[in-house]
Amino acid sequence: MSCHGIELAVPEREVEGSTGDAALPMREIGSGYALISDRAGYLRAITAIRAGVGPIAVDAERASGYRYSQRAHLIQVFRRGAGIFLFDAPAIGRFDELQDAIGTDEWVLHAASQDLACLREVGLSPGTIFDTELAARLLGLPRVGLGTVVRELLGIHLAKEHSASDWSVRPLPEAWLKYAALDVELLVDLRDAIRRMLVDAGKSEIAAAEFAHVLAKDPAPLRHEPWRRLSGIHSFRNARQLAVARELWLARDDLARELDLAPGRLVPDSALVAVAKTAPATKVDLQSLSAFTGRASRSEIDRWWSAIERGASTRNLPELRQSSESLPPQRSWAEKNPRADMRLRHARAAVTDIATNLSIPLENLLAPEILRRVSWEPPGSGTDTDVRSALMTLGARRWQSDLVAEGIARAFVDASQMIEEPVERDS
Repeated sequence: MSCHGIELAVPEREVEGSTGDAALPMREIGSGYALISDRAGYLRAITAIRAGVGPIAVDAERASGYRYSQRAHLIQVFRRGAGIFLFDAPAIGRFDELQDAIGTDEWVLHAASQDLACLREVGLSPGTIFDTELAARLLGLPRVGLGTVVRELLGIHLAKEHSASDWSVRPLPEAWLKYAALDVELLVDLRDAIRRMLVDAGKSEIAAAEFAHVLAKDPAPLRHEPWRRLSGIHSFRNARQLAVARELWLARDDLARELDLAPGRLVPDSALVAVAKTAPATKVDLQSLSAFTGRASRSEIDRWWSAIERGASTRNLPELRQSSESLPPQRSWAEKNPRADMRLRHARAAVTDIATNLSIPLENLLAPEILRRVSWEPPGSGTDTDVRSALMTLGARRWQSDLVAEGIARAFVDASQMIEEPVERDS
């Protein structure tokens, strides 16, 4: 391991890949990395990365489940001819200089949608990506986790035992750092293998469209009432209980943000629900409630009691059941809208056949919610063109609409005929 040295390029060797007879360019894996936690080392690393060749492998490690924020605590970068660099993200702060050096190059990530937000938070935003996880899905691979895909396509076992670790701790154990280095060291080789498979399968253009979609996708909008994410919220029987639960959730969220700790590590959801249902009459009653657990349940007792009092006295009672623009549950379609139910059944069968023939997972070929919505309220004429337009209005990509529009339109016709046939026989 090299903690501050930058000269980490290792000569490449040829090894046989598991995808065929073609040799894959590989290094002696696990050969070294640079851990960067100061400004001088950061700038030297940028010089080395700029001098490297080819795509840049990028990954980020967060502390999900441990910290409130979703910030990156470690950012890993690999480039052929340069080496592996592990950046202590909180110590570095902004990465504008690295962005200037590699922003126009292709970045290789695995499940890019999971890392883009935290990378952008520190100034790193790719213009072009190759997502090895998404590409593996489009190829129809049965399992698309990084360890599995590396083993299947490169014949290398990649341990994933530290994926759920608390990456905010310092110093980071050496075993964790080696794990983080391996996460990017093989990504470019994996990209090359998968890229050839996409070409052979005729899916290169589809993959490029999906990569662009991931980059262009807007962040999920903030929920109007985020406290409704409370696990067990549907078990409340009246609005007053719900008001107490809301105030407890908000109090916990404020404390979690202040301490940068995951809310569930302070007081679990189940404890908040138990308090709201029990409605303790005094602070002593709250302290003696055995179901009220968590590391901050007693140390912050005044905070929780104040929240209970606010919920018990407020006139701003929440709706017990939140109004929604979502469609009815499919199990009720046969009764509420039998024609839509028939359309959906036929259309899903048609899209499933197309997905099977293309070896693309059904959810990647067309989002289930889009299929439900177009089945609930189909376009007026029901032609291929109108179905294609309706799908794109609902958020489908052009390649998806082109592949499934004809099958859905035909399925809608078949569904309509099946509903009308009994009427014709009676007449």
